[in-house]
Amino acid sequence: MADGTDKNSSGHGDREHSAPDEAALSERLGNLDQRLSKLRGHRKNETDQSGDGSGDGAARASAMARGFRLSSELIAGVAVGALIGWGFDRLLSTSPWGLIVFFLLGFAAGVINVMRSAGVIPEQTDR
Repeated sequence: MADGTDKNSSGHGDREHSAPDEAALSERLGNLDQRLSKLRGHRKNETDQSGDGSGDGAARASAMARGFRLSSELIAGVAVGALIGWGFDRLLSTSPWGLIVFFLLGFAAGVINVMRSAGVIPEQTDR
């Protein structure tokens, strides 16, 4: 029974201490919410000043489109080289040498095309 009375007395003690604790926690939560609102507003102002508002999404889309274009140029070079090599092997019965040689040539052509598209190598113009 002594245990039961201790539980009841500690229960009342928790209730008495919980009200000030809840008030302090609510106040801290309110302060945190105000600070977060200020930070979000400050960051929004910085991003609005840095671009036209749609910069982040447009930049991601542009970068993704460029990445797809570069990867497709590399894959196309390799695929065309391998296809030409396979065709030579079928016509001349030189299997697998035509495929190997033209696969490597296609890979080299694809890398050069990617470097041109990326701006690493300037494009050649007719003189």
